[in-house]
Amino acid sequence: MGFGDLELLTLQQYWWIIISLLGGLFVFMMFVQGGQTLIDKLSANETEKTMLINAIGRKWELGFTTLVLFGGALFAAFPLFYATSFGGAYWVWLAILFCFIIQAVSYEYRTKPDNFLGQKVYEFFLKVNGYLGVFLLGVAISTFFSGAEFKLTTHNFVEWQNPLRGLEALFEIKNYLLGFALVFLARISGALYFISSIEHDMIKDRAVKSIRVDMVMFLAFFLSFMGWMLTKDGFSVDASGVVFMQEQKYLLNFLEMPLVLGIFLAGVLMVVGAVYMAVVHKKTCCIKTGGVGIVLTVMAILLNVGFNGTAYYPSVSDLQNSLTITNSSGSHYTLVAMSYASLMVPFVLGYIALAWYSMDRVKITKEEIESPDAHNY
Repeated sequence: MGFGDLELLTLQQYWWIIISLLGGLFVFMMFVQGGQTLIDKLSANETEKTMLINAIGRKWELGFTTLVLFGGALFAAFPLFYATSFGGAYWVWLAILFCFIIQAVSYEYRTKPDNFLGQKVYEFFLKVNGYLGVFLLGVAISTFFSGAEFKLTTHNFVEWQNPLRGLEALFEIKNYLLGFALVFLARISGALYFISSIEHDMIKDRAVKSIRVDMVMFLAFFLSFMGWMLTKDGFSVDASGVVFMQEQKYLLNFLEMPLVLGIFLAGVLMVVGAVYMAVVHKKTCCIKTGGVGIVLTVMAILLNVGFNGTAYYPSVSDLQNSLTITNSSGSHYTLVAMSYASLMVPFVLGYIALAWYSMDRVKITKEEIESPDAHNY
């Protein structure tokens, strides 16, 4: 049986699973952004700083690859969400895009001779990307649970109800919980990556100390976000497509989908276990365990908000304009065609894994960075 024999709902569910997986992979790849916020904290001199920047500089393009793959899949499978969010809340997405543009520019020009901005400016840009870019992404994702101010016309044209065009999400303090949680999670995974990729005892010791502090902050914000998410009224959809508010909807989703709950708990335990092994037992390979844990955790949260009769992009201006995987997807023909194209996803992931392995076969050392022939970011 091919994709063409599947029902439309099955294809919609298949694509939401793919998008949830890609979303988890992208959040994991934000260890690059987290590492950028640690550059000054983990280095005592310019050589050590260059070692840190080179470690994550060799990976930032893989993050972009994942981001493009995620955005492309979202556009193809759920075009109405793409049009509503990116076309309506464009100020917040332009701010996020700006943060990622200056990241790319910084890696290319930080050490170029005679750059007119200077090295310190580009390092500041990396911190803006690491802090502000990740925070804004967390706030944007949090609107999946808090809702957004939009309406759709008869022909699905987007009418955003707030002139701030997405930035109004910053006035909902509860959206900050996920924003800050992602910032500290990225810092933790960044530190784990430095431990695994750099051969330098002092940097590793500083990274472990950083993880101890960031883990406490992450747990505070993440558990607060989960507490809010699991106890708040959620945006439920009945069999006829009518959206209504339901008490503790997201908690019910976990309970009614034990497989998704299992994925979530397994992911959280893997992240906690990776931190424990790195901090207590000084293991250097915990980025792999922690990375899988991050992917599973984020994937489960996205599955929770998309499945089981849930509006994943709710409208607080008009509940009946809220987006679900059934009313925002492409046609059966489009999803079938894209499903065959999705068979290429494992090859893209294989490329990422191969590139990762090739770049990490030899750890970064002080001697390599100080070599006259070294290519430094």
